[in-house]
Amino acid sequence: MSAMATSHLIEQITERVDRVLLRQEELQRTKALLTQQVHALTQERDLLKAKLNAAKQRLDAVLAELPDGGASLIEPASNADEEGIA
Repeated sequence: MSAMATSHLIEQITERVDRVLLRQEELQRTKALLTQQVHALTQERDLLKAKLNAAKQRLDAVLAELPDGGASLIEPASNADEEGIA
């Protein structure tokens, strides 16, 4: 192999290595952003779960205060389904 061919081959390899390094840096930045998004969404999910549980507890407390324990709110819906009323 001539010196010129060797030089050309080295240039090609160098360009490829540079592209691989740039791509690796891009992927690292993308991973960091995705990790931040996952963390933020996990916090949001946990907050929404807590709000849902609090709302369920408040609803259960309101239903418990009704004279029949809230059964009158549930029974008509199930009776309507049984009678074919939608």
